Amino acid sequence: MNCRFCGAATGDPVLQLGAQPPANSFLTAVQVREVEAGRLAEPRIPLDLHLCSACGLVQIAESLPPETLFSDYIYLSGTSDLIHRHAERVADLAEAANGSLRGHLVVEIASNDGTVLRRFRDRGSRVLGVEPAANVARIATEAGIPTRVEFFGEASARRVREEHGRARVMVARHVLAHVPDPHGFAEGVAQLLAPDGLFLLEAPYLEPFFSRTEFDTIYHEHLAYLAARPLRSLFEAHGLALVDAHPFEIHGGSMLYTVRPAGATPQPSIAALLRRERELGLGERVTWERFAARTGQVRARLGELLESLGSSGSRLAGYGAPAKGNTLLCSLDRGVSALAFLVDRNPWKQGRYTPGTHLPVRPPEALAEEQPPYTLLLAWNFEEEVLRQQDEYRRRGGRFIRPLPWPEVIP
Repeated sequence: MNCRFCGAATGDPVLQLGAQPPANSFLTAVQVREVEAGRLAEPRIPLDLHLCSACGLVQIAESLPPETLFSDYIYLSGTSDLIHRHAERVADLAEAANGSLRGHLVVEIASNDGTVLRRFRDRGSRVLGVEPAANVARIATEAGIPTRVEFFGEASARRVREEHGRARVMVARHVLAHVPDPHGFAEGVAQLLAPDGLFLLEAPYLEPFFSRTEFDTIYHEHLAYLAARPLRSLFEAHGLALVDAHPFEIHGGSMLYTVRPAGATPQPSIAALLRRERELGLGERVTWERFAARTGQVRARLGELLESLGSSGSRLAGYGAPAKGNTLLCSLDRGVSALAFLVDRNPWKQGRYTPGTHLPVRPPEALAEEQPPYTLLLAWNFEEEVLRQQDEYRRRGGRFIRPLPWPEVIP
């Protein structure tokens, strides 16, 4: 394949997870019956990870049309208490960097249900969301967050600029990795951002992805796995400068990058990130071959652990039905049959079945009702929040299994 950022040939994949269904393609009970009867084919697409040795971008080869993935979406930001707290920190950082935003335009790309923009609105900003999923955009609009239903790019950025003016602050959380045309995305930012503006880009960071073996975050929505080096090159090509970076533990280890129009002076954090990436060898093939070897070990151990814990006849459960959880389950050669069901707080997932493994998704209250002896923590990035919410389940003897960075039962 050719690199999405620089166009260079990437060569053979460094990791292959097999053909998997799209990670958010949950099924109804009727669809599960049709698939298992052989009357309906469940799509499966190769999930192969590549490294571009030229610019350092880690990415997958196969992609699906964005309209297929995002026009009717079932992820909601507002179902997590942690996201609400993090949204406050994002707004704090924006004001610390650019002063009071009262009366100024703040635009969020892929604004979901408006959870982040509400913080800016409450501080007196004019806010606008750009969100391709009509179902979640409707939730934001009903909550008083103006939202345009469209994909963001150069053309949509110009339309927003013509109607609303330039943005003093732009925000994009966990979206650039999903974008099939990153250059159109970057040019859109350049077109819409004010000369003294600030673009806050949040994305999972490549170092924890590598060091914690977070292979479950590889799925067809995530086209790229980002680091400072390839991002700097991408933005420079569109008259933008990567000037600062703030690490956060959210979503397994993320980086909140600050981007400004060209000419702005980078903070020492950028040089430190670039140096750290070189030291870790994140642009070298041998590094990712080691990652692939560790991934194989984790998959084997987790399957063995689930099978062992379920050998007494007790059916286990899973907490969370995130996309990453579906990649994890579909990557296992054994152990999935020990799981009876998953639970998730997202009402749009409840009553559906997981892609590929066809496990029913129930409300979180089902853990206390069924009291399975062990529960696989598929939403491991919200461990603290989940353990706190499930205190009663744990008090009655229930134990959680942490799958990564190495499978273990949480004490």
